[in-house]
Amino acid sequence: MSIEFDVKMSTKKLYDYLLYHTYTSFSGMLGVFIGFCFFLLFVLKANYLYLAASIVVLAYLPVSLYTRAKRQMLLTKAFKEPLHYKLTEEGVEISQGEIREFQAWKDMYKAVSTGKSIIVYTGRINASIFPKEDLGNKKQEVVAAISTHMDPKKVKIRRV
Repeated sequence: MSIEFDVKMSTKKLYDYLLYHTYTSFSGMLGVFIGFCFFLLFVLKANYLYLAASIVVLAYLPVSLYTRAKRQMLLTKAFKEPLHYKLTEEGVEISQGEIREFQAWKDMYKAVSTGKSIIVYTGRINASIFPKEDLGNKKQEVVAAISTHMDPKKVKIRRV
């Protein structure tokens, strides 16, 4: 078994990853909770200061994440050219030009999906992003390979 595909990273694809990663973390959920609390205080007390605080808290994170994605796209040399992925029985090989890296399936942290991507975490923060638009008709094969080779407790792919 070998599945090969190329990923051309874009601001939009990186932003999707950052949104997922942030809003599924404690700090992301806390930010939403605090923003909602400010909005609730606005409703209860009719004080526009709470509304302003709610808007700032709830809008800041998505805007800052988009800015970060855009900056990373500009500054990260690896995103300038497509990344070539090869999923094998042993793991995932990532190559770009002469540079090759390999991550064994047993070392993968977890695999998740968003509406736009399949994300395979290689650590708590680092991940390989497989945008569904770049996978084309290989989406099912990729999900099957991940599900077959990773511990089922680590695979949380719901949308394909």
